[in-house]
Amino acid sequence: MKLLSNNRKAYHEYFIEETYEAGIVLIGTEVKSVKDGKLSVKESYVEIRSGEAFVEGMNVTPYGHASVFNVDPVRSRKLLLNKREIGTLYEKVTQAGYTIIPLKVYVNDRGLVKMQIGLARGKKLYDKREASKRKDAKREMERALRERQ
Repeated sequence: MKLLSNNRKAYHEYFIEETYEAGIVLIGTEVKSVKDGKLSVKESYVEIRSGEAFVEGMNVTPYGHASVFNVDPVRSRKLLLNKREIGTLYEKVTQAGYTIIPLKVYVNDRGLVKMQIGLARGKKLYDKREASKRKDAKREMERALRERQ
């Protein structure tokens, strides 16, 4: 598995409750650009329309060696999921407070571009502070253990 893009901000902003693996429908030279790692999923989200899942706001930089065949870098791209998975995601999203966000984009063992998406619930400010305190305390304990040895 080769990691192409990671959304570290998602783990700070949301509680990730479930994760799913989805394929991405890419057109033409987008595949080469994505495999070069020229994409960003930081501001993107997943939307379900008429029984299909689409990723919105994912930026794929146009491939440099193909000027004529490049497409819109921020267009919506279809995600390949099972009907059952789409149904459960849609059911959860219609409830208050849930959203679907991309977590990472990678190339699997067979050379296919995949996206890991997560069903997420937004964190409040006090949740973010608590997580930051826990992370700092853990870092201090590890530092103290290293100094002791």
